[in-house]
Amino acid sequence: MPNQLIILRLISNIEGYLNDLNRVEGITFKEFTDDLIKQRFIERTLHIIIESILDIAHHIISDLKLREPNSYADAFNVLFENKIISENTRNNSKLMVQFRNRLVHYYEKNDPEIIYGILKKHLMDIVELKDEVLKFIKENEK
Repeated sequence: MPNQLIILRLISNIEGYLNDLNRVEGITFKEFTDDLIKQRFIERTLHIIIESILDIAHHIISDLKLREPNSYADAFNVLFENKIISENTRNNSKLMVQFRNRLVHYYEKNDPEIIYGILKKHLMDIVELKDEVLKFIKENEK
């Protein structure tokens, strides 16, 4: 069984970060593009959330001794293969990892429209992953 304390701590952190983002949920695109501090706050908060999600995935995989993923995105294939997350959550999580890679490696200047779009339309993807992990933890308590 995965170390519940670690997973629950990471989930609590994610919930806190989502609450932080809720403080700027009413921001318009113009306000977002005109305010570099808000842009960086949103970018960095999304980055931290995704890193926490990756930590959760890798803790579960390691603790359950599941197959080793060959990439960050593949970690979500492993969770899906083992019926820990749904196919939709797997697909959305893999997109999150692609976004994270662009942020971290700065392959090109980050597109404000993409970041704003994630803030406005895709935070529920994070909530769904969190809820599926919590459901798995609850169903597999000792």
